[in-house]
Amino acid sequence: MTATRLFSRIAALAMALVLAACAAPGNQPGAMQIRQGKIEQITPTTIASSHHTGIGAVLGGLAGVGIGSLIGGGTGRDVAMVVGAIGGTMAGSEVARRYDTPIAGQEIFVRTDSGVLIEVTQPVTPGLRVGQRVFIQGNGVDARVTPQ
Repeated sequence: MTATRLFSRIAALAMALVLAACAAPGNQPGAMQIRQGKIEQITPTTIASSHHTGIGAVLGGLAGVGIGSLIGGGTGRDVAMVVGAIGGTMAGSEVARRYDTPIAGQEIFVRTDSGVLIEVTQPVTPGLRVGQRVFIQGNGVDARVTPQ
């Protein structure tokens, strides 16, 4: 048997093992979990926007470098690119900050049927009230309270 043929068989066996491991059932991190309970308390709150000021700064900086590269030549162009990057970063960060407005939310405390108290912060869901039976869908920051 040649070395290439042996290598091909080993590679095929390794690929089969990797694919089998990926397909194995188990507790998948993205699996949806649904619990039931009763709302004990609802408190109005605000939720920070998901906008990131870093993205505005990066995009502004890149735009500033691009505009600066169109000015002059040699050392003057380099200086214009640096100034453009700094100015663009500051401007992009400020624009992103202005559009970073919080949204109305609810902090909801639910006592599950098993007796555990769970707190979920989510955007306002009309119709939820204290004493209401609800589902808690998902886990962690992705958890949401919905009426039954």
